[in-house]
Amino acid sequence: MRNDNRIALILSGGGARAAYQVGVLSAIGKMLPKNTPLPFPILCGTSAGALNAGMLAIYADNFTKAISNLSYVWRHLTPERVYKTNSLAILSSIGKVALSLFHDGYNKNSQLSLLDNAPLHQLLRQHLDLNRIQTSIDKQYLDALSITAMSYTTGLTTSFFEGQSNIENWERTRQRGIRTKLTHDHLLASSAIPIIFPARQLGDDFYGDGAMRQQSPISPALHLGADKIMVIGVSDKRAITPWHKEKIVAHSPSIAQITGQLLHSAFIDNFETDIEQLKRTNSLSDHSSTTTEGQKISKIETLIISPSMALDEIGSQHLSQLPWNIRSLLGATGATPKAGGTTAASYLLFTSDYCRSLIELGKKDANWEKDRILDFLNL
Repeated sequence: MRNDNRIALILSGGGARAAYQVGVLSAIGKMLPKNTPLPFPILCGTSAGALNAGMLAIYADNFTKAISNLSYVWRHLTPERVYKTNSLAILSSIGKVALSLFHDGYNKNSQLSLLDNAPLHQLLRQHLDLNRIQTSIDKQYLDALSITAMSYTTGLTTSFFEGQSNIENWERTRQRGIRTKLTHDHLLASSAIPIIFPARQLGDDFYGDGAMRQQSPISPALHLGADKIMVIGVSDKRAITPWHKEKIVAHSPSIAQITGQLLHSAFIDNFETDIEQLKRTNSLSDHSSTTTEGQKISKIETLIISPSMALDEIGSQHLSQLPWNIRSLLGATGATPKAGGTTAASYLLFTSDYCRSLIELGKKDANWEKDRILDFLNL
């Protein structure tokens, strides 16, 4: 199955929260005929969403298989398969950060971070044969896959992409698109949450999480030729909590609480702002077919699926499943319900129970939106 629309699927970041995307995709897979090709010819992934996009791309000929593999990986995920959890590794990482204070703030021999995500590299090598991306493109099951990361050297948000030959590189204010052969290093760079995971060198620059400074998360999809866009986000904006039920933390913010708000700013706020901007552009296209400069205004249809429950609250129920030394590290920074810092912890909760809870929530939310999804896909 492949309709005439150039539909882009945008998978945002959010660490362990990206398990929610798998639930939504699993529900969509059940709505379509078994073993149908990928219904989204354009894939755009950022941070942990880039890992999900990679799996969809290599199995673009069989959406059912792609979802099955994604679900298996996330349902059996443990922190040990994403980052080193033993005390020696954690102390070594913290020690390198401390020593860097006496060497101009950097380490010549290794990247500085609180956690070592070497196990994630092994996991990607085990499950993602990225050579299949070009096969999917050659067989026209896929138009393009972009993976977004941010250069620590230049500050530019860079979307590395593989795609059909007619897609050109682009460069705009603080963002660019570069055609390249995608590798596991691109995925690791895109998902390198600042401070927590190490930066990754690509060419001459070092790159970190693509959500940082990404002022227009929808932009790569438009540059790749999308005329319809589906976004599976990790914001719990729909999970409205009455003011009288909000938990008030009566003390100065902890390190984890501050970090959680910074992560929300990177992973969620820019997306919501960009979507609002797109809605205004669509509204403008309803009243005028051209801009004041004479350029044609095209209306971009969008569909946004986001959590109906607060992921922070779900995460707080699973904190005890983290290894004790990780809990101790998080606890020392205030990543506890009492200190109001569970938001930061929810990004690192790569436990099977938490991921399965998010997958089930994603399925439920997508099934609530079934009619809208099928209409969006022209089915």
